[in-house]
Amino acid sequence: MISPSDRALAVELIQEANQNGARLSLACKELNISVRTYERWVSEGGIKEDGRPMALRPEPKNKLTVEEKQEILKIVKKEEFIDLPPTQIVPKLADQRIYIASESSFYRVLREHKMQNHRGRSKRPERRLPESHLATAPNQVWTWDITWLKGPVKGMFYRLYLIIDIFSRKIVGWEIWETEEAKHAEELMKKTIINEKIQGGPLVLHSDNGSPMKAATFQVLLEKLGIQSSYSRPRVSNDNPYSEAMFRTLKYRPEFPYNGFETLEVAREWALKFVDWYNCIHLHSGINFVTPEQCHTGAHIEILEKRKEVYELAKQKHPERWTRSTRDWSAHDSVALNPMKDELEMNGIK
Repeated sequence: MISPSDRALAVELIQEANQNGARLSLACKELNISVRTYERWVSEGGIKEDGRPMALRPEPKNKLTVEEKQEILKIVKKEEFIDLPPTQIVPKLADQRIYIASESSFYRVLREHKMQNHRGRSKRPERRLPESHLATAPNQVWTWDITWLKGPVKGMFYRLYLIIDIFSRKIVGWEIWETEEAKHAEELMKKTIINEKIQGGPLVLHSDNGSPMKAATFQVLLEKLGIQSSYSRPRVSNDNPYSEAMFRTLKYRPEFPYNGFETLEVAREWALKFVDWYNCIHLHSGINFVTPEQCHTGAHIEILEKRKEVYELAKQKHPERWTRSTRDWSAHDSVALNPMKDELEMNGIK
């Protein structure tokens, strides 16, 4: 450990070199110390840059005494105050014709003694985590939502109901109606289950907390079909990211009619074309640039294997153009909805 006298000597030598034109960092380097250490020695050693001793800072006149601090600690532990913050305690003391310190002083004393937390029966608010689900194949986890599409006049909207398979990103079911009702959701769900031929199979259906999603009749239908319900946290749209991303893609298409759809039939015709493009033509970045339809049917595995072969042959032909391995064209083996860190590590996903 460096003695105070050695510190003072080092500071003096550095200051002398600095005053003679040497850079402070280089002067410190010569003595094998950092600039930060030098600055700390200057402040702690009571020495100014010009060599004059630093004046000791006088103790504030309004500083609380040890007895006053102890009195604050006793008060906040009393039964009548144990569940209250200082902003409640100080006024109540004033009503009893007692004044010890301000609210800020109470808070400062509590922080010093690590008591600035939930005291007594009050508990720290529990952070509710979103529901998490893992899909390792198509038709294991679906997510759905409803978005509004402009109609022909201001204030008139059509409702697009849309269901997505999170593993393949395929739009497995959709429909447009003029209203937002549970009966429409029920009809779409039954039709989608039949089209996908998965009735009776294990399936998780995730959605937000809208009234059609939580309607009693819709819940009864899901129970009959053996579908597990999953919901986003209230007022948290990020818990349903696949549906939110889908609606953004849909409404940012160049041909999307921003001024509104003329009729319900026109809206359905446009949606049909969009779904066909999205499922069968669009190369989705989230599934390594294959179409959702290819991923849903399993055809993507062979497609990605062929891409890998093309890249390997290209590397063999011109190895000087490749400093690392070729692009990873592996097919994904799982997709998580609102993944938790522990679940990802447990399943080997980074």
